[in-house]
Amino acid sequence: MFIAYAVVAAILALAISASAFLTLTRNADVIESMTKLGVPGSWLPWLGTAKAAGAVGLLAGLVVAPLGTAAAVGVALYFAGAVVTHIRAKDYAMAPAVVLTLVAVAAAVLRITSA
Repeated sequence: MFIAYAVVAAILALAISASAFLTLTRNADVIESMTKLGVPGSWLPWLGTAKAAGAVGLLAGLVVAPLGTAAAVGVALYFAGAVVTHIRAKDYAMAPAVVLTLVAVAAAVLRITSA
Protein backbone atom coordinates (compact mmCIF):
# COMPACT_ATOMS: atom_id res chain seq x y z
CA MET A 1 0.00 0.00 0.00
CA PHE A 2 2.89 2.37 0.62
CA ILE A 3 3.97 2.29 -3.03
CA ALA A 4 0.40 3.06 -4.08
CA TYR A 5 0.34 6.01 -1.66
CA ALA A 6 3.70 7.23 -2.96
CA VAL A 7 2.47 7.20 -6.56
CA VAL A 8 -0.90 8.80 -5.79
CA ALA A 9 0.67 11.40 -3.47
CA ALA A 10 3.33 12.33 -6.03
CA ILE A 11 0.78 12.75 -8.83
CA LEU A 12 -1.59 14.71 -6.59
CA ALA A 13 1.26 16.89 -5.29
CA LEU A 14 2.30 17.65 -8.87
CA ALA A 15 -1.25 18.59 -9.86
CA ILE A 16 -1.89 20.86 -6.90
CA SER A 17 1.58 22.41 -7.17
CA ALA A 18 0.73 23.45 -10.71
CA SER A 19 -2.62 24.77 -9.49
CA ALA A 20 -0.92 26.67 -6.67
CA PHE A 21 1.55 28.21 -9.11
CA LEU A 22 -1.22 29.35 -11.43
CA THR A 23 -3.20 30.75 -8.51
CA LEU A 24 -0.24 32.60 -6.98
CA THR A 25 0.81 34.05 -10.34
CA ARG A 26 -2.79 35.16 -11.00
CA ASN A 27 -3.16 33.29 -14.25
CA ALA A 28 -5.92 34.86 -16.39
CA ASP A 29 -7.94 31.63 -16.56
CA VAL A 30 -7.77 31.22 -12.78
CA ILE A 31 -8.83 34.84 -12.24
CA GLU A 32 -11.75 34.40 -14.64
CA SER A 33 -12.90 31.20 -12.94
CA MET A 34 -12.57 32.63 -9.43
CA THR A 35 -14.44 35.78 -10.43
CA LYS A 36 -17.24 33.69 -11.93
CA LEU A 37 -17.46 31.76 -8.65
CA GLY A 38 -17.54 34.95 -6.58
CA VAL A 39 -14.17 34.37 -4.91
CA PRO A 40 -12.52 37.70 -3.99
CA GLY A 41 -9.11 38.37 -5.53
CA SER A 42 -7.72 38.99 -2.06
CA TRP A 43 -8.22 35.29 -1.28
CA LEU A 44 -5.92 34.08 -4.07
CA PRO A 45 -2.65 34.24 -2.08
CA TRP A 46 -4.26 32.27 0.75
CA LEU A 47 -5.76 29.68 -1.56
CA GLY A 48 -2.51 29.25 -3.49
CA THR A 49 -0.54 28.90 -0.28
CA ALA A 50 -2.98 26.29 1.03
CA LYS A 51 -2.52 24.25 -2.16
CA ALA A 52 1.27 24.54 -1.95
CA ALA A 53 1.22 23.47 1.71
CA GLY A 54 -0.92 20.47 0.78
CA ALA A 55 1.58 19.43 -1.88
CA VAL A 56 4.49 19.72 0.54
CA GLY A 57 2.56 17.79 3.20
CA LEU A 58 1.73 14.97 0.81
CA LEU A 59 5.39 14.55 -0.07
CA ALA A 60 6.50 14.86 3.56
CA GLY A 61 3.96 12.13 4.26
CA LEU A 62 6.29 9.73 2.51
CA VAL A 63 8.49 10.00 5.60
CA VAL A 64 6.06 11.04 8.36
CA ALA A 65 2.84 9.05 8.04
CA PRO A 66 0.58 11.29 10.18
CA LEU A 67 1.63 14.33 8.18
CA GLY A 68 0.74 12.61 4.92
CA THR A 69 -2.64 11.62 6.27
CA ALA A 70 -3.34 15.13 7.54
CA ALA A 71 -2.24 16.68 4.25
CA ALA A 72 -4.40 14.30 2.20
CA VAL A 73 -7.43 15.02 4.40
CA GLY A 74 -6.74 18.76 4.15
CA VAL A 75 -6.47 18.61 0.36
CA ALA A 76 -9.69 16.56 0.18
CA LEU A 77 -11.49 19.16 2.31
CA TYR A 78 -10.06 22.02 0.24
CA PHE A 79 -11.34 20.57 -3.02
CA ALA A 80 -14.64 19.45 -1.48
CA GLY A 81 -15.06 23.12 -0.60
CA ALA A 82 -14.29 23.97 -4.21
CA VAL A 83 -17.03 21.60 -5.34
CA VAL A 84 -19.49 23.24 -2.96
CA THR A 85 -18.45 26.67 -4.24
CA HIS A 86 -19.09 25.58 -7.82
CA ILE A 87 -22.52 24.21 -6.89
CA ARG A 88 -23.50 27.36 -5.00
CA ALA A 89 -22.49 29.48 -7.99
CA LYS A 90 -24.47 27.18 -10.29
CA ASP A 91 -21.28 26.49 -12.25
CA TYR A 92 -21.23 22.83 -13.14
CA ALA A 93 -17.78 22.80 -14.75
CA MET A 94 -16.35 21.23 -11.63
CA ALA A 95 -14.88 17.95 -12.89
CA PRO A 96 -11.29 18.87 -11.90
CA ALA A 97 -12.34 19.71 -8.35
CA VAL A 98 -14.34 16.48 -8.05
CA VAL A 99 -11.45 14.38 -9.39
CA LEU A 100 -8.91 16.05 -7.09
CA THR A 101 -11.23 15.51 -4.12
CA LEU A 102 -11.52 11.80 -4.90
CA VAL A 103 -7.79 11.40 -5.49
CA ALA A 104 -7.06 13.14 -2.18
CA VAL A 105 -9.49 10.81 -0.38
CA ALA A 106 -7.72 7.86 -2.02
CA ALA A 107 -4.36 9.23 -0.84
CA ALA A 108 -5.66 9.53 2.71
CA VAL A 109 -7.02 5.97 2.70
CA LEU A 110 -3.80 4.60 1.19
CA ARG A 111 -1.63 6.43 3.72
CA ILE A 112 -3.74 5.24 6.64
CA THR A 113 -3.67 1.62 5.45
CA SER A 114 0.07 1.67 4.75
CA ALA A 115 1.12 2.97 8.17
